[in-house]
Order: sequence, then structure tokens, then C-alpha cells
Amino acid sequence: MTFDAAFDWARRHVQAERLPTAVVGMATADGIVDLEGFGAATDAVYPLFSITKVLTGITAARAIERGLLTPNTPLTDALPAFGASRDDVVRLWHLASHTSGISEPALDTALPLRHELLTSGRDFAAGTASRYSTLAFEGIAALIEHATDTTWDDGTLDWAHRIGAIGLTLDTAQSVGVPDAAAGGLDLDRFHATRAPGAGLLGRAEDLLHLGTELLRIDQGGRDGILSPAGLAMMRRPLTGDIPRLDPYPDERGQDWGFTFNLRSRAPGLVDRDVFGHGGWAGTEFWVHPGAGVAWVLLTNAAVRPGVDADELDNAVVSAL
Repeated sequence: MTFDAAFDWARRHVQAERLPTAVVGMATADGIVDLEGFGAATDAVYPLFSITKVLTGITAARAIERGLLTPNTPLTDALPAFGASRDDVVRLWHLASHTSGISEPALDTALPLRHELLTSGRDFAAGTASRYSTLAFEGIAALIEHATDTTWDDGTLDWAHRIGAIGLTLDTAQSVGVPDAAAGGLDLDRFHATRAPGAGLLGRAEDLLHLGTELLRIDQGGRDGILSPAGLAMMRRPLTGDIPRLDPYPDERGQDWGFTFNLRSRAPGLVDRDVFGHGGWAGTEFWVHPGAGVAWVLLTNAAVRPGVDADELDNAVVSAL
């Protein structure tokens, strides 16, 4: 395998200053196969933003596998005060598939996320539409803590360390930052202060590549991993069906939501649609192609990215196999 085209893609964008820095890497079920940095060291620590969602999702799935939760567990089991004025029931699978209908605050809200969760209104009845929600993951965090007596971040870092993803952190001290965060409408310091279970983790490309290796190994029937093959299959099962997709992920984007995984099963820009993973606010990308047997990571830090299409990078990675 040679990933020259993929690395050339990142090099072009950094040289043209469309991206300030980039780290790109690939992994198979056997481990990391390639990793290069452009304007940054390969072990640089980046804000992962919404890639955090799948990490928290794995922690919740592990609780499901232990019989401590089910996808159908109501949020009120953990937070009885939630939804007092709602006539529907928000369940774990709604929170994990962006179908809870909880009104979304700004990413850099100055209020505690638990307060936002308990006081936010309803956009639609649970399960009747899909609108992207980071606040919903505060509900997942509450269910994890209620069921396991462990915080979402401690639970996540526990399994991450077992697979060598030892760089995941909520500590921003070593972060490369996001130079144009304000131009993208985000107060970065205030955002990090929320410690959001749907967006708050930082890490290295190596950490996510270790996860990619683990997920590919599990997909191939590997046992004694962070999830069982059945648990991973559960996370990859589409949950959004034919319900309306509301902004910012309308139907024409060609994706479904699994249990926190973005399933790009109908994405018009991809040559291989057998793919699951997630992207993040400042251009971070983590995707696993089980049929092709490859996972890839892009860590970068640009809130505003005109002319940057990560589908090009995905296609270059898959086509190199």
C-alpha cells in the first residue's frame, strides 16, 4: 500500500494555507501503517471536537454489554427532572442518534451543560426527526454515570488506555489550538470549559489510529476487545430510517446515524460507502472502512476551510488499497 496521493492532498492544503497544519495517518487491523505531519509533529495534540461523540458512544455501548443500560433506557432514569413539560420519552438511542429533539445551545455556552440539558426546550418529539445535537451527549454522560458510577471521561480513558490510546485528554495545555476559532464563531476557552462529552476531548492521530485498528479487528471477529462484535454491530446499525433530516445534516448529505456513528451509506462524494466514523468542528476526521480494511485520520485545526473537501482524502485513501 502507498498513500502518496492522500499525503499529497494534505501537503497541498497546508502549503496553500487552506489548513494551518495537518496530521494524516492510516491503520489496518494489524496496526498503524503510515503517519505523516504537515506543519506539525505527528504526535501533536489537537482538539478532536465531535469525534469525541463516538468515544463517549463506545463507553455507553460497553455499559450496554455489561447489562447496565439498554439503548431503550429513558434519560429520566438518570435525570428524573428532565423533560417535565414533554409528553414523549427520550431514550438512550435517541440521544445517540440525534433524534432526541432537545433544543441545542451554542457550543461555547457559558452555562453548565447539565443545566442546559435540564432547561432546554423541545424542537420535535423524540424519534420523529434528526437534528444534530452535542448537548444530547450530556444526557449520555448522565446515563453512563448513573449506570456505572464512573464519569464518562474516566470510563472512556480507561478503555482507551487499554488499546494504547494514551494521549486522549481533556487537558488543553499541549493543544495546537484553533487559530481562527473566533472567526468561526467560537470562544475556544469557554468551549473547553464545558468539558463536553460530545466534543471536549483532545488527542493525537496515533490515539485514533489505535482505535481504528481495534474496530477493524473487532469487525473481523476479534474477541477480548473494547467491544464485542455484536456490540460494534449494534453501534453501526442505522437508527434514523426515513425520518426527516434537519439542518445542518439534511437528507442530501447521504448519511444515517447509528449509535453515535455517522454512517455515510449514501454519501454522493465517496467511492466506498461502507464507512463509519465521525468528523469534528475544526476539520478533524476519523473514518473506518471495514470492507476495505482501512481506517484513516486527519487532524487539523481550521474552523473556516474554503476549498477543503475531506471526501477527496477519503477517496485517495481507499483507492490506494
